[in-house]
Amino acid sequence: MTSFLFVVPPLVGHTNPLLGVAGELARRGHRVAWAGYGDQIRSLAGEDAEVYETQMPDAELRRPPKLTGPAAFRFLWEDFFAPLAGLMAPGVEAAVQEYGPDVVVADQHAVAGALVAERHGIPYVTSVTTSAELTDPLSSMPKVEAWLRGIFASLREQFGDSRHTGDPRFSPHGIIAFTGRALLGDAPLPWDGVHLVGPAIAPRAPRCDFPYGELDPERRKVLVTLGTANLDAGERFLKEAVAALEELRGTVQGIVVDPGGLLGEERKLPGPGLLLREFVPQLELLPHLDAVVCHGGHNTVCESLWHGVPLVLAPIRDDQPIVSGQVVDAGAGVRVRFNRVDAARLAAAVSSVLDPASGHRAAAEEIGRSFREAGGARAAADHLGRIAARPANYQAAG
Repeated sequence: MTSFLFVVPPLVGHTNPLLGVAGELARRGHRVAWAGYGDQIRSLAGEDAEVYETQMPDAELRRPPKLTGPAAFRFLWEDFFAPLAGLMAPGVEAAVQEYGPDVVVADQHAVAGALVAERHGIPYVTSVTTSAELTDPLSSMPKVEAWLRGIFASLREQFGDSRHTGDPRFSPHGIIAFTGRALLGDAPLPWDGVHLVGPAIAPRAPRCDFPYGELDPERRKVLVTLGTANLDAGERFLKEAVAALEELRGTVQGIVVDPGGLLGEERKLPGPGLLLREFVPQLELLPHLDAVVCHGGHNTVCESLWHGVPLVLAPIRDDQPIVSGQVVDAGAGVRVRFNRVDAARLAAAVSSVLDPASGHRAAAEEIGRSFREAGGARAAADHLGRIAARPANYQAAG
């Protein structure tokens, strides 16, 4: 039996892909524990999950709504991920000491997991939850890359091993990426030891109910969601989406997710073509859908494509423009401008992906087939088993 410690940041989209992997490892007789934000991990993995608490920021991740591009990237690391590493490190250290993992599986943005494991000489594997990181986006921004390496050097001085100089977001022991070639394209990967396993689709602990009986079998269903990390930026877009879906209500039933209550009184008075919900069980809902309108978040994109559902993409920042571009290049969706699209243009985009002649549905279904063939949670568990069986001093080339 091998003991795995999963280290995750307090971001749902970074934990969800590992849920199925943890379940698969447990079914194979291995032991799995988690380090991170206990309440969130238990809400996703179940109350019986073995969790080692780490300190968390006092507030959720919030950024100025118009902050994008390199400025948004710098803000993310300087104001959130780097401080988060410092907060999590003592808890990860305690987990390593008490639990004694054979392998640490660290989300690439929970670098405390990588750095603490590195210092203890424990092999660690990187969990990559976005295909954008596999395009090496910082290669065109050498100053930003140098700045980030300086942050990593400082964190190593605090609680890592300063003899190491590699990027802790990409382990030399192995990288498990929850995406596939159908989305990435044919460009060579910039990192060695990357295993493309596709999305890890697995049942999740129930978080909310949904009125499936209110779904209209005579109309095509379209979900609108901006995820949970964009509550500061989505009010205008959601209102335009509501107007677009009202325009299409003769043939389309819209399901709009509004966790931040940004629609205000409109939430209480939806039109006949709409279901407005604070949360939805997205994985369970996807088989009922004909299209998804979203921000280009990698989890939503991959889960939609896994089910063969085409997308309308309105990227906001971070990896979302890259992921959205990959979807468009693959023919599985169309892109609109988040800050400028109006109801008419959004309605036209939705109509486009719903049109069988556009080929978007066929492309999404083909990507879905390739994702399923990649193996998901089972393939990830296979790779982790092989990595755990290697000699302790093994490192991949490069």
